[in-house]
Amino acid sequence: MANEIAVLGGGCFWCLEAVYQEVKGVQQVESGYTGGHVVSPTYEQVCDGTTGHAEVVKITFDNTQISFRELLEIFFTIHDPTTLNRQGNDKGTQYRSAIYFQSPEQQKTAKCVMAEMANVWDGLIVTELTGAETYYKAEEYHQNYFRQHPLQGYCAFVVEPKVTKLRTIFMDKVRAEV
Repeated sequence: MANEIAVLGGGCFWCLEAVYQEVKGVQQVESGYTGGHVVSPTYEQVCDGTTGHAEVVKITFDNTQISFRELLEIFFTIHDPTTLNRQGNDKGTQYRSAIYFQSPEQQKTAKCVMAEMANVWDGLIVTELTGAETYYKAEEYHQNYFRQHPLQGYCAFVVEPKVTKLRTIFMDKVRAEV
């Protein structure tokens, strides 16, 4: 097994976490914050939009089972990379579309996938592409949020459609046990 890390921001971290937890080859998904200037920020601080941090997921994956490219193809399908600092009703820099690459290879792959996706989306892709920054794990109550609260309003109306989209479009990449 060759584990690799991907750190992605695409709106609320509950959405990305729920999706990537179902993907074959993904070993772990953790919600957190990165890209800002405040050390060890809290959820409340990040939500007020003044920390510079984005809500992200840190994905540990086995690159012999799923590639970084495939993770990005899912990423660009389940969120809108053309809306600056916004996903649906979630507005603010903390909800920006971002890829925090961990290596020059990831940077190169991300640039290629972003160029390909420019032909798929009608608007200009505004996804931030930047090198890895200090990552902070979000509070424990944010971890596995969708699994613990599937009927909560936001989960039912915002997260579930993204999970359904994964299961429909990428059914060959969904874990058998889901």
